[in-house]
Amino acid sequence: MKQYLELCNYVLEHGVRKEDRTGTGTISVFGYQMRMNLQDGFPLLTTKRVPFRLVATELIWFLKGDTNLRYLLEQNNHIWDEWGFQKWVESKEYTGPDMTNFGLRSQEDPEFEQLYKQQLAIYQQRVLEDDRFAEQFGDLGNVYGKQWRSWEGADGQVYDQIQYIIDEIKRNPDSRRLLCNAWSASELKNQQLPPCHYAFQFYVHDGKLSCMFQMRSNDVFLGLPFNIASYALLTHLIAHECNLEVGELIYTGADVHIYSNHIEQVQTMLEREPRALPTLKLNPELKSIFDVEWDDLELIGYDPHPPIKAHVAV
Repeated sequence: MKQYLELCNYVLEHGVRKEDRTGTGTISVFGYQMRMNLQDGFPLLTTKRVPFRLVATELIWFLKGDTNLRYLLEQNNHIWDEWGFQKWVESKEYTGPDMTNFGLRSQEDPEFEQLYKQQLAIYQQRVLEDDRFAEQFGDLGNVYGKQWRSWEGADGQVYDQIQYIIDEIKRNPDSRRLLCNAWSASELKNQQLPPCHYAFQFYVHDGKLSCMFQMRSNDVFLGLPFNIASYALLTHLIAHECNLEVGELIYTGADVHIYSNHIEQVQTMLEREPRALPTLKLNPELKSIFDVEWDDLELIGYDPHPPIKAHVAV
């Protein structure tokens, strides 16, 4: 993953200061690409620990076509909590302490941070236990799972883009239409967070499956290591179902940025020496990508440096 560290250095050296939706501020570059050979190992960052279980259960959530946080909370996966929480605290139903700009305020005010954690815990428990609440405030709208598995076309039909890709690989591996698109202009108002990784495409050559994914906006420190691992896992799963080996994973980013409150963490990470990549083992009995569960995945030889904590910008 030396390429990822080179990207971090590039953004620090060439990035420009930009404001952003969250009010945090970033150092940003426009346009960057990395190519990773998946035959060299599973590209999970080693200069800090990246929780593979969270990467995998999030992808499984997408593949289920799910958009409700309940599944993720049942898996003890909290990487999307803040967006559902925001939906609740901005509603008329919320009557607790003022949570305006909770993302920034929780970083700057320890007393407020405790209030925020209390309200977030209430939110999480209600999503898990209250069906009505979960339906109203646990659903994030037409985000990745919906777009991947139930794309609504202008013709009024619903399309499963992942199933189409798998079927097309099997019948026509040279197809240039092995593409999934999550960006729908008409759906943006119904999405708690518009897709950051908005499209991906597959390519078959010499018995190997390669994937290129595109990102309109990319948090380099927290988001990108997850994105790389997620699309590597997706490529492994589709290759497994289609009896192919894995090839390359290609990342193309547009607004590639480091948040201003992540700079110290990035610098700490850059002082560390990368370690050997792990390998991924899939359950050989797994037949369909849509049946995959956490127990079907085994990561072998992952020996990263310790985790580095940082606040997510909401």
